Amino acid sequence: MKLSKQDLAVYAVTDRKWLKEEETLAQQVEKAIQGGATIIQLREKHLRDEEFLAQAQAVKQVTDRYGVLLIVNDNVDVAIAVDAAGVHVGQEDMGAGEVRRRLGPQKILGVSAQTVAHALAAQAAGADYLGVGAVFPTSSKDDAVEVDKETLQAICEAVEIPAVAIGGITADNMTQLQGTGIVGVAVISAIFGQPDVKLAAQILAQQWRAMESAAQ
Repeated sequence: MKLSKQDLAVYAVTDRKWLKEEETLAQQVEKAIQGGATIIQLREKHLRDEEFLAQAQAVKQVTDRYGVLLIVNDNVDVAIAVDAAGVHVGQEDMGAGEVRRRLGPQKILGVSAQTVAHALAAQAAGADYLGVGAVFPTSSKDDAVEVDKETLQAICEAVEIPAVAIGGITADNMTQLQGTGIVGVAVISAIFGQPDVKLAAQILAQQWRAMESAAQ
């Protein structure tokens, strides 16, 4: 499956703790896509496998309808079961090489990286893109390692695969990442934690486009 840099521009990562009453995760994902999210990562750390599979099936129906790629966080079995576009793994999860072996060459593999060494190892193992961070303090991951702007830029320059920044990114601080070489921003609460999910995604997408225009 082909991954373009444009796919990674507004990378929305789910978190069911932000769900409003009477709202499903699939409905929330649809609002994010309508607002401008270009790729969805299903990241639900506290669900049993059967619940995670059910959520993945429901979300996949939405992403398919809009022609948006679905990436599953960590769980290779669920990704294969729902025919997701790919899998994203962290440094503490299954090794990137093993995930690539299980997924085969056609699926997308994303890997988290905090150092140039992580990034180069992920690329060598067959990663298609990197998620680099946390670039700002974040409440979404208690053990997140902060990555400064210089390291982010060094990672982007060291690898041939695209990288997105993640961790504490908002429409207000996003411009601080300009010039680092990232092709997109990955967010959780900046979209799903906002009162109007669709509007939040629109604002992020507009801010990203403005950053791209300024860089040209």
